[in-house]
Amino acid sequence: MIAAYDPQTLRAFVAVAREGSVSRAAQALHLSQPAVSLQLKALARQTGLALFTRTAHGLAPTRDAAMLLPQAERALAALADFGQAAQNLRGAVRGTLRIGTILDPEFTRLGAFLGAFLDAAPQADTELRQAMSGDHLAALARGALDVAFYLGDANADAAGQGAAGADFAQRTLAHFTYRVLAPAGWGLQVQGRDWRALAALPWLGTPPASVHHRLQAAVFGPGSLTGLAPRRVALVEQEASMLDLVRSGVGLSLVRDSIAMHEAQTRGLVVADKVLLDCSLTLAWQRGRESELLIAAALGVLDAVWG
Repeated sequence: MIAAYDPQTLRAFVAVAREGSVSRAAQALHLSQPAVSLQLKALARQTGLALFTRTAHGLAPTRDAAMLLPQAERALAALADFGQAAQNLRGAVRGTLRIGTILDPEFTRLGAFLGAFLDAAPQADTELRQAMSGDHLAALARGALDVAFYLGDANADAAGQGAAGADFAQRTLAHFTYRVLAPAGWGLQVQGRDWRALAALPWLGTPPASVHHRLQAAVFGPGSLTGLAPRRVALVEQEASMLDLVRSGVGLSLVRDSIAMHEAQTRGLVVADKVLLDCSLTLAWQRGRESELLIAAALGVLDAVWG
């Protein structure tokens, strides 16, 4: 049966071999000289080998000891690696990060975000819940989500999204604009027109949880920029359906600037040139929870993904 060797004994052996002196090895190990001498004797007995010879300059490893020295150093390094791995696991981020997502994973860089998070917290899991961004606020407020992608200002919108009284912290990821997109052939009706003129045209409506609804409320309806209520001809939940209805000539809609320009170039749809609405993409969470390990790890990778 192969004997098990005490790490302290191996450390004493390595230290004496490096220092060439029991006294200097004891100093390096913060031990007494007798303690180091006893460990050397114990190792000599256990191995059955002569380990050191006396010279005019101190102790020199024997040929056998010189062959054992690299093995002892590797064994101690392996023990140190084991200890570091155990320490890392004790402090590892564990659990499931519940993330509220919106429909466009490319726009939110969702894949890059998840990849960076799992690299930073390999012991953790993620759970994605997709919805309109407004629906995430109530879920954040009641603790059903940990973080969520949100379009707009979460605190300004909280009351209208069923999260009254909640306090959200937010990290802005991107600023962009929404443009008014009209069917092909509607150039005369929308080009050069302001919000008041556009209110008279047919519009596609969206549910209150949609960012389109919140943005439209800023320019249409009671207390808005125009005070006018647009003529809404359909209520749409999905952006793909919204675009299809605009392409079909049903009415106007707000869309992100990049999508509006793409539709104008590829399908001949018309982008209103006198109006636009600013918006931002943020990551939101309940204020005060940023010290929780899962959320801290998520926030820690945002710069790597978004710069």
